[in-house]
Amino acid sequence: MSRKTIAVDDRLYEYLLSVSLREPQILGRLRNETASHRAAGMQISPEQGQFMQLLVRLAGVRRALEVGVFTGYSSLAVALALPADGYLLACDVNPEYTAIARRYWAEAGVADRIELVLAPAIDTLDARLAAGEEASYDFAFIDADKAGYPAYYERALRLLRPGGLIAVDNTLWDGAVADAADQSGDTQAIRRFNETLRIDERVDLSLVPIGDGLTLARKRG
Repeated sequence: MSRKTIAVDDRLYEYLLSVSLREPQILGRLRNETASHRAAGMQISPEQGQFMQLLVRLAGVRRALEVGVFTGYSSLAVALALPADGYLLACDVNPEYTAIARRYWAEAGVADRIELVLAPAIDTLDARLAAGEEASYDFAFIDADKAGYPAYYERALRLLRPGGLIAVDNTLWDGAVADAADQSGDTQAIRRFNETLRIDERVDLSLVPIGDGLTLARKRG
């Protein structure tokens, strides 16, 4: 028993993975390929991907959306946890990065569950709202430009049904959010976002110290 979350050093982290990670081979291969990518730091951790799969299964998610695909690890993890007739709307702007994602989605046999839209996510989400898709999604994952988080969040909240779940990545920002000396644009954007969610009565809230910090917001009915 502990009165606060324990610190996880490298040794304990390796132990955590050794006793709990059930990463499918294809996810492991995608993670290994991404590790050599010039933007490898954008990759979520494997235990976070597994945690998101658990959330998707617990919530009975059938329709999901993602803002920020990169090489597709998170979208592949979510798609593998969806039922055979599940659907994932994947929003990104980078054809080079998402070409890797497409390759692994196809190999995993889940490409038919994922619709990739290469356009600014705001435009894509607004178009879905205009098309009458409000309150029709069960789960949303946001992992994109930090200044855009509030706008993505507001649209995702409208697209989610009551009881639906939003997961927002990087909300601890490698600890920089707690460093008063760090006044960079991204750090300040995440601080403002975290403070906004703290008082948002439309959702139930928990910031989970997994990966780089994962905020969970359940839309109240």
